[in-house]
Amino acid sequence: MIIYNGTLGKFRDDVTLNMMQSILLDALRKKGLSGGSPSEVNSWNNSLHFMKDVLEDDYFPSDCQVAVEYNIPQTSKRVDFMIMGNNGEEDHVVIVELKQWAKVEKLDDVSDHSILSDLRSHEPVAHPSYQAYSYKRLILDYSSDTKVNDKTIKPCAYLHNLSEHYRPIIEDKLYQEWTNEAPVFLQQDVLKIRNFIKQYIKLKAEDGSLLYEIESGRVKPTKSLQDALDSMLCGNEEFHMIDEQVVAYDKIMRAIRDSNKDDKKHVLIITGGPGTGKSVLAINVLARCIIDLKLNASYITKNMAPRKCYANLLSKGNAKKMIDLKKAIQSPWCLPSTTYNGLDVGIFDEAHRMQKKPYQYAGSDMLLDAIKAAKVSVFFVDDDQRITIHDKYDVKTIIDYAKTEGAIVHKPYELVSQFRCDGSDGYISFVNNLLEIKQTANVNFEFNKLDVEVFDDPNELRSKLRELNKINGKSRMIAGYCYDWNVKNNRGDWDIVLENDFKAKWNLKDDDHWAVNPNSFEQVGCVHTCQGMEFDYVGVLIGKDLYYDGSHVRTNRQAISKDDKTSGIRLKSTTDEEADILIKRTYKVLLTRGLKGCFIYCEDKPLREYLKSKLKTK
Repeated sequence: MIIYNGTLGKFRDDVTLNMMQSILLDALRKKGLSGGSPSEVNSWNNSLHFMKDVLEDDYFPSDCQVAVEYNIPQTSKRVDFMIMGNNGEEDHVVIVELKQWAKVEKLDDVSDHSILSDLRSHEPVAHPSYQAYSYKRLILDYSSDTKVNDKTIKPCAYLHNLSEHYRPIIEDKLYQEWTNEAPVFLQQDVLKIRNFIKQYIKLKAEDGSLLYEIESGRVKPTKSLQDALDSMLCGNEEFHMIDEQVVAYDKIMRAIRDSNKDDKKHVLIITGGPGTGKSVLAINVLARCIIDLKLNASYITKNMAPRKCYANLLSKGNAKKMIDLKKAIQSPWCLPSTTYNGLDVGIFDEAHRMQKKPYQYAGSDMLLDAIKAAKVSVFFVDDDQRITIHDKYDVKTIIDYAKTEGAIVHKPYELVSQFRCDGSDGYISFVNNLLEIKQTANVNFEFNKLDVEVFDDPNELRSKLRELNKINGKSRMIAGYCYDWNVKNNRGDWDIVLENDFKAKWNLKDDDHWAVNPNSFEQVGCVHTCQGMEFDYVGVLIGKDLYYDGSHVRTNRQAISKDDKTSGIRLKSTTDEEADILIKRTYKVLLTRGLKGCFIYCEDKPLREYLKSKLKTK
């Protein structure tokens, strides 16, 4: 999705007349996208003037196409600037990553991705050339059009406020791989970046289709983590890490190197909401540790659904030949038997789901055992995805426990970019506001590519979802845990019975890979079978545990199934306030499993109508 699109001549005029700010803000609002913060507006006002100056040359045809703020499909990432034209032989699109940095400093002992900017409180950031190149890779990953290829997209970075003094840093040989792929230009390089663009933009593009295909062309089939897992653990790059992902990766790799030098424990905490790439980052770290660094590393998660699913997928793939699956993918129940520092690296995904001493756990404290077991512990956390009364561990608790073990605790790092819900961080904020988990500015959700629909008839929801599932088998029905598991307990033929004679069963008791089983569509999953997983489309059945009273979205703890033995909501010790937030967090998890869309049915009709009123379709 392109926020601003016009000819070069129009772009020059709009910038000269200082109209870009209002044009971009209005376009973001109409397209239902977040953005337009004071810092972003300031960037537009400054950087686009510099780009106009670069393109003030009669060599460039005034009718060639310019795009500002291109939203890459299925992500929340936006390309700052693109210009399309023809060099006399073929069409090209030049990508420009614009930065207002005035000072930069190279980190000590860095990987090949990050530098330090003093304008960001000395926090590491991705090298702008790497950013520009990563956007090119993302566009190629998502585009299925043959015109959009490695030769037609030319990325670069323009740091228009950075003086010559910093060239030795920004062009250090450490970053040569990325500056070769995407040249970096500084304050004094107006003529250089102009000449770079001239190599590819001489004439108006022949038919203008290249930019059109980038924006509106056919998107490649969605690639989920479960699809790519085997290839990743064979050392292949399936997901090109960007921005804060690569910074987090760099932080983890540096901590591993530091641990080998200082022989001390290191604890890292990576936070992020649903769809921010925590699990993708975790598997990338696992692959690097096992394959390249030959370390004793394990991916450990309490969530049975992804653990069982991953193990099932890997048992049939090429990764089985390269790694010990029993060590690579583990449950935290392995921790009590792990010797002190028995793991070089412990990667604890969904760490917010860890519990102090769950049923049949042989240790005394799961979190403490995790820190003791690994020389370097990496915890991936989302405090807002704790869905049972037993999920006790949050960021503060992890830090406190790590300090008791004398570990070096690194500053928590947050992932914010969206790679789910068609990249719509606005949708995540909308869900938070809708469920009254936290107040956000997204009171209504104006969506474009993300398919969100409320159904009056659950049969119609299932029928639409069933047709979408025929495409690639990546659509599923999921529901709140407020329906008894009758089939498992021999109490009836159906578990979920709704209006209009809708009938369905929970996922089979012995089906550990419901999420990827091609025969499991007709079964309904719960939060315990889908947390940590992702699908193209989900159909969410909201039971009587969530309703609308005319002014607020409320919860009814009495509607929770008597077969729900995990949430703890039925315990008398659980307060109504605790039950309320757990039920709402559960539905947040369910409503954010879809990469492309979410279909919703509510038993409570007032809630159904309330949801409809909050969705503004285009």
